[in-house]
Amino acid sequence: MEFWLFDQSDNTRKTLRVDAEPVLIGRDDACDIVLKGPFVAHRHAQVVREGNQFYVENLGQSGTRVANREVTNGQRVRIDFGDEVQIAQYSIALVRPGRKASLTDDRYELQKRLVAFEQEVHAELLERLNLRVTGHMDKQDAAYIEQTMIQLEDVLNERIPRLEQALVLHTLYTHLHRLVIAEVVRQCQGRVQTDYTSGDDRMLDPQREQQVTETVTSIVDMMPLIFDPTSVKEDLTVAEEAFDDLFAQTIGSISKNLTAYIVKRTVTKDLHDIMFGLGPLQDLIEMANVTEIMVVGKDHIYVEKNGVIQPTTRSFFSDEVLLSVIERILTPVGRRVDTSTPLVDARLEDGSRVNAIIPPLSLVGPCLTIRKFGWIPFTVDDLISRGSLSAQTAEFLQACVVGRKNVVISGGTGSGKTTLLNVLSAYARPSERIITIEESAELRLPQPHVVSLEGRPANIEGRGEYNIRDLVRNALRMRPDRIVIGEVRGAEALDMLQAMNTGHDGSLSTLHANNPIDAMKRLETLVLMAVDMPIRAIREQIVTAVDLVVQVTRFSDGRRRVTHITEVCEINPNTEEIYLEDIFVLREAEQDRMRHTGYMPTFAPQMIERNYLTVQSFL
Repeated sequence: MEFWLFDQSDNTRKTLRVDAEPVLIGRDDACDIVLKGPFVAHRHAQVVREGNQFYVENLGQSGTRVANREVTNGQRVRIDFGDEVQIAQYSIALVRPGRKASLTDDRYELQKRLVAFEQEVHAELLERLNLRVTGHMDKQDAAYIEQTMIQLEDVLNERIPRLEQALVLHTLYTHLHRLVIAEVVRQCQGRVQTDYTSGDDRMLDPQREQQVTETVTSIVDMMPLIFDPTSVKEDLTVAEEAFDDLFAQTIGSISKNLTAYIVKRTVTKDLHDIMFGLGPLQDLIEMANVTEIMVVGKDHIYVEKNGVIQPTTRSFFSDEVLLSVIERILTPVGRRVDTSTPLVDARLEDGSRVNAIIPPLSLVGPCLTIRKFGWIPFTVDDLISRGSLSAQTAEFLQACVVGRKNVVISGGTGSGKTTLLNVLSAYARPSERIITIEESAELRLPQPHVVSLEGRPANIEGRGEYNIRDLVRNALRMRPDRIVIGEVRGAEALDMLQAMNTGHDGSLSTLHANNPIDAMKRLETLVLMAVDMPIRAIREQIVTAVDLVVQVTRFSDGRRRVTHITEVCEINPNTEEIYLEDIFVLREAEQDRMRHTGYMPTFAPQMIERNYLTVQSFL
């Protein structure tokens, strides 16, 4: 049997040939696949063949996952070729017999060699640049950029003809893959041309560019795509899956001269991005199917696609290059990060959220997290089609928003709280004055009368800070009909509850908690951060202010779903704790749709009388 083994700690991937059956995996040297990791058991798991079927069996208590599913001690799970088996920092997959590994399993190693080649070119380029002549220039100055690109072209003309064929093919694959993904996004968005560029138009050859365009178009035309703005993620998934086979079919028709041109263009763009752009993040920012980018030191870049975090083959040359890219991201929005301010949050011009943390707070080097702002906001129909909630629960939540019930959306990080908040806020009436309050503005509401407020951190002198609590207090003086708080995470919880209790019905907010009960306890804790008052008084504030808790959960396979819609009822006279009643629940055993529990909320008669709800809404 043949396996590929990926070590996420150093981004290395290799192919293993094992003749033994069953295949024993563990830390012992006697195992067939030896994984030297502190969280790998001596005899961790084994791969067993039964006829034409393959199974993974967990041999101990240590964690093993197959295709994002947990495998318990003694459990045996069937696997197919390509299914990922996760053990500690390792990923293992069974390779289909006869499958060529040159364009797939070796791509990680080839990418590392391409990065090493580009690093050599970068080092030689810096040596060639005469700092006495260019040192005084602004690095964004046109004259400096032109001088740099001239020298870069000379270096590439010398080095590219000496590249080995395997690296040439990998570079060709990389560039065409970028262009195909960009073309799919372009057609989905209905743009005349893509924003993807080579980094320096002076180095473009119109005739060669036309040949590249024809090659990319022919590949895209062979893909069964929809090309609709609402289907961009689905189309990109199809494109990713089909590209390898289509590239293999196309490679024979690409001439050597065009291949050399593409290789030169690819390396030029990569180095241009390193020196003047966002380096290896530049393309990821432009990819519509990437929702989050996570950089862990210079060697590890992860992305989230379809709710699942995946490692990439990309990396930075050094921590210094990574720090310079972080600086380029933060400078246009008036933020900075250095040893005196090693932690910063920011919002990009397109609405994407950025967090950067550097040493000494980070022990693994500079870390950067970018949560991209979607160019097409989700609608409730999108959430229903993706199974995030049912049509019945969507109708119920719509009625609660229109009926001005106070709603708290609870969930973990990345569970979709802000997305659901944006969808529910859109149900507010156009005649209402809505004030949104966020640390980093993400909400986009369709109503005409929306006032968006955004917090501001302190400047380098420690002045000028305006936090969420300041904005909530100010919003009460702005005659709001509704207040929408992006996230409650501190003492502003008290001000939010007081606003809900003083005539601002229909307010919405999000909160970090694992379930509705924890959400109530977390609210109590946050209020105590603002004022020292009896817990009974806090609970009375919560019960009279909050009507509903909507719980959102992200599952291991990347799906984000509403799991509870719960009414905040009263204080239990026996326990003196907040009493909750579930209205709709997503049962763990039956995750097809949410089901009504049989409980009718206390506000249901009023909502039915006002024609916001019907009895059928609960059936």
